Amino acid sequence: MTALPGGDTPGTPAADDAGAVADPAAAAAPSSPPARGEDGAAHEQAAPVDAPAAEGDGDGSAPGATAAAPASPDGTPSAAPSDEGPTDAPDGDEETPEDGKTTGEQAAGGEGAAAPLSEAEAELAAQRELRERIEKRKADKAGPIPAGGKLSGTAADLLAAVRAVESGETSASAFFDSPLPAAAPRRPAPAPARPRPPEPASAPRGPSPQAVAEVAAVLAEGGAPGALAGPTAEALGAQAAGVLREDPWRMLAVPGVGPEQADGFARALLGPGCGPDDERRTAALVGWLLERAALRGHTALEAAAVRAALAEHAVSDPEAAVRHAVAAGVVLVFQEDEDGSPAAAEADEGTGADHPDPSGREPVRVLLGLDRYALAEESLADGLARLVHACEKGADWTEAASAASSPSAAELIRAVAAHGVVAHTGGEEARAEPAALLTAARALGLRVLGTAHSVDGRRRLAEAVGDPAAAVTLAGLLSGTEGPGRDGEGAIAVDLLVVLDAPQVDVEAAAMLVESLADGTRLVLSGDPGVLGSAGAGQVFADVLAARACPQVVSRTPDPGPIGELVSGIGIGELNQVAAPGREVVIVPVRDAGEAVHRTVQLVADSVPRALGIPSADTQVITVGHGGSAGTRALNAALKQRLNPGPGRFGGFDPGDRVVHVPAPGRTVPATVVSADAEGLHLDRTGERIVVPPQRVASTVRHGWALSAHQAAGTRWPAVVVVLPGDAAQGLSRPWVYTAFGRAERHLSVVHGVDQALPRAVAEPPARDRTTRLRGLLEAAAR
Repeated sequence: MTALPGGDTPGTPAADDAGAVADPAAAAAPSSPPARGEDGAAHEQAAPVDAPAAEGDGDGSAPGATAAAPASPDGTPSAAPSDEGPTDAPDGDEETPEDGKTTGEQAAGGEGAAAPLSEAEAELAAQRELRERIEKRKADKAGPIPAGGKLSGTAADLLAAVRAVESGETSASAFFDSPLPAAAPRRPAPAPARPRPPEPASAPRGPSPQAVAEVAAVLAEGGAPGALAGPTAEALGAQAAGVLREDPWRMLAVPGVGPEQADGFARALLGPGCGPDDERRTAALVGWLLERAALRGHTALEAAAVRAALAEHAVSDPEAAVRHAVAAGVVLVFQEDEDGSPAAAEADEGTGADHPDPSGREPVRVLLGLDRYALAEESLADGLARLVHACEKGADWTEAASAASSPSAAELIRAVAAHGVVAHTGGEEARAEPAALLTAARALGLRVLGTAHSVDGRRRLAEAVGDPAAAVTLAGLLSGTEGPGRDGEGAIAVDLLVVLDAPQVDVEAAAMLVESLADGTRLVLSGDPGVLGSAGAGQVFADVLAARACPQVVSRTPDPGPIGELVSGIGIGELNQVAAPGREVVIVPVRDAGEAVHRTVQLVADSVPRALGIPSADTQVITVGHGGSAGTRALNAALKQRLNPGPGRFGGFDPGDRVVHVPAPGRTVPATVVSADAEGLHLDRTGERIVVPPQRVASTVRHGWALSAHQAAGTRWPAVVVVLPGDAAQGLSRPWVYTAFGRAERHLSVVHGVDQALPRAVAEPPARDRTTRLRGLLEAAAR
């Protein structure tokens, strides 16, 4: 690892680029501080496409204190950071509006205009279809199952023969005298399914103008801004006005509305008679708390934690409030034994304290969860158990395993041959092993497919397999825009599916995927357990590994080079000095956030291209969060000024701007701005042209020279500059550092201003796991 003094960069001594880098102190501070998400990260906003960009408001933010904030012993922040202290949100992409503004105030264009169907809307339609299928399957399970009703082929013929003998219609001797049937010819390998375009999903209809007008009238009575009418009508449905009059706290379902705003609205509508213990208020608060917890990755919360949070919101009897929420169906209640498995008995009225079991067993843990995540976890556990037991166990892939390129690849091939579900763990170099598996299985005549979290991951997997059709993004597969299509039963037409970047898969996406696989399909979940978790709720890969629900293949293929050595050490809690003769790893010390921004721009625009031959377009900046003096907003403003200056005439963007398109939470797709017109913002996404409608630009497109580590997960670049200003110390953790440093392929520069906070964050154990139920469900299914 090469350490350079403050003014040095890779190659020759640094030149003074004064005037070429935007000074964060010169950026105009916003009129109100940016709102923060659940993790405390400040969130950015963009202007509509047709709105002129205000001078100085880009992505800059006012400079703040650069002193490192203390971290708690477990590596998590001891307190919510201020606007000057950026953090990386668990969801990686979700950003909330500024204080005093709401989703409705940020929207552009007509509220009731029907927009073209986007990828995110296609995913939502697929989720609705999944939930309908799950509910139907649960209803089918509850009803009587006719014996042999689902048999076909030889099995159905044998059943018919047995029934004929039992009824006396046919003599049993007739079957003993029948000649042996001729040997059936060997079934040829199934031909790959022909890709077919996905069926167009019906575009979701926006709220009617009448419904919006009725909601606006109610909002006016309660003193709420009229701009909330559209989002409220969309969140609460056609009867939103009546719903709000009956229960004003239903406003908490609207994005950007918090308990304080809902309380003020309720007092204005209902008068002084409503108090903090109103059952409508407490039920809405319970649901809101669980929705906020889902943004941090939890699919459930302990009842004690919910009661404590209610007490902080002035609820005098949290126990009764939780009981009422359960009785009203706002949340579901679950019991788990000490080992995490579901308890045999139901919770007492759903909530209360964790009383000892009369039989003398240890107290059970009481969890509260929303039905959408409970349904997803139960469906996923059932689906994985189905795939485990429905697979053909006697497949002989010995020859394919013997021809594998590495011992770990051979072990993976043998494991997949004998099991329906297999977990595979390893670093970046180990991704070659699932690629070898796909190649071997295709040679055996199977229909194979691999998925990745990002477009870059899809490209790398396709190159390793040697076939562009063999790799898709998981989001594209679930939405129907990518992949081989579906068979007559609605299942994905594959015999073997490999899911790379498995830690990035949330529980709802995993449930949709497993529900879409037919009996007998083999599934491989592959990923690096050391990286940051999914943007959505759940920790599917970690729960599958912890429950030992399937065989696990641990790769023995190390990541090569100085960067691989450095990242491997971080994975076990060691920040080692590594030899970097080719400047593969460089440390650039800085004193404050302003210098961090200056050196970052200097590295991207000058030093790395000149010394290493890596162009600026192939260098990615990664920082701890969106806010602060060296967060993504400040860095993107400075990098745009140096690399692609312009007035931002397309809602803050200019042709040639490097951006990221976020069609859904957790999905970050790098792209380049091409142009804009009445249809929206035109982007080039790795050769694919996409158009973002004007009303979606503000929420789904942002500058992309600098990203958070969550946004960068699943993608690699030839060169990466990781920025660690002093006010980012409390946002560091071992998974964050492991993920950020591991995004570099050839060169890693670390703009280092956190002193001992970096080795301390690496040495401390990872933070506590998310609260989920999947592990217990998987363990119960295995027993």
